[in-house]
Amino acid sequence: MKELKKHKLTIIPKYGDYYYPTSKVFEDDKGDVVYYGEGNEFPQYIIELYNKSSINGTAISAKRDGIVGQGLIAEDESILEHANKEGESWNDIFKKVALDKAMFGGFALEIIWSNDRTKIAEVYHVDFSYIRAHKMNHRGIVPGYYISSAFENKGRLRIPKEDLTYIPRFNKLDRTSPSQMIYAGNYKPGMRYYPLPDYHSGLNIIALDAEIDNFHKNNIKNGLAPSLSITTFTNADNEERGIIEQQLRDAYAGSDNAGSLIYMDVANKEEAPVITPIPQNGADGYYTTVNDMVTQKILTSHRITSPMILGIKTEGQLGGRTEMLEAYAHFQKTVIEPMQSDILTVFEDIFKVNGIDVTLGVETTRIFEDGDETEVVTSVDAEAGEDTGLEDGIEENIVNIQEEPKNEEII
Repeated sequence: MKELKKHKLTIIPKYGDYYYPTSKVFEDDKGDVVYYGEGNEFPQYIIELYNKSSINGTAISAKRDGIVGQGLIAEDESILEHANKEGESWNDIFKKVALDKAMFGGFALEIIWSNDRTKIAEVYHVDFSYIRAHKMNHRGIVPGYYISSAFENKGRLRIPKEDLTYIPRFNKLDRTSPSQMIYAGNYKPGMRYYPLPDYHSGLNIIALDAEIDNFHKNNIKNGLAPSLSITTFTNADNEERGIIEQQLRDAYAGSDNAGSLIYMDVANKEEAPVITPIPQNGADGYYTTVNDMVTQKILTSHRITSPMILGIKTEGQLGGRTEMLEAYAHFQKTVIEPMQSDILTVFEDIFKVNGIDVTLGVETTRIFEDGDETEVVTSVDAEAGEDTGLEDGIEENIVNIQEEPKNEEII
């Protein structure tokens, strides 16, 4: 009989097991590089949930699409054509920033000063998951930020300084460094360095949604197994039993073989295999029931009042056009417009550094219950009907955004 090898079992808890975003461990600043989450992996965890939870991913994408609308608009459209030497326009930057804002609750821009430091020459979007803050100085100010794609590798707590790019925080008065970082995120109590997404209270339930999807996938992949117990009397050794088991799996397991016929031929009845159905414990039905609760809680965490906004049809519901339009109008006002305000304010401040006093807006199409459509421009500080400097004929459709307290690094 073979001796079993002894292995030391290490249990690594998942984020859902110890998610405390305002704990000191979450923003660990014992070193120069401040951890972003336990294990320094919070942005990667957010990305993982975005990819693995279909409801969460759709909700974030809906926010991004709502923020972007049909793109930025200004009186002089030419100022939006070029943001940097890579050929990106301000709308290209806007789309990337919108996704970061919806997913992480913040966004980052690299500002490149001109050689004489008199104006901003270029602006680049920086992947928010690649950024970590430098420890605060004695004044409680973050002096700058570290950038590295190595932060996306789980378990990389300490990265050699030579593998990090350090960029000072944006400062309109101190332009010594040719490159500076705007790191923008809304204030959250208990958080000193990093923002949290507006849906952070629902992260555990979003993780559960991903587990439910994984359960159903594996349940079907394994043929809804174990549903049968097959006992043979061939007196086979381990290798032969393995071959028989694999042949049965190849022939009957998996969704492709659902409903197929099992055929066996034996010499006599005494050698016939025993096939015993295994009653199901109802776990699949339980997960289906839980799925309804999970869906509602995820939508609540994203402040989505009606699942119809995401294309989720409620069972037994007829029509719902009015409900959907009202729900989306509420979603636009309470979720989308404040995020647009955060982004547009930063963009406008960048233009002002170069002496361009511009009012930016976002063009969207608003649909009414009778089916009529109208083009609407959302800006930061324009009153409805006021002369905003935007295109003629659009002023009457201006939607005012009330600015909320922000924690942008712009002085």
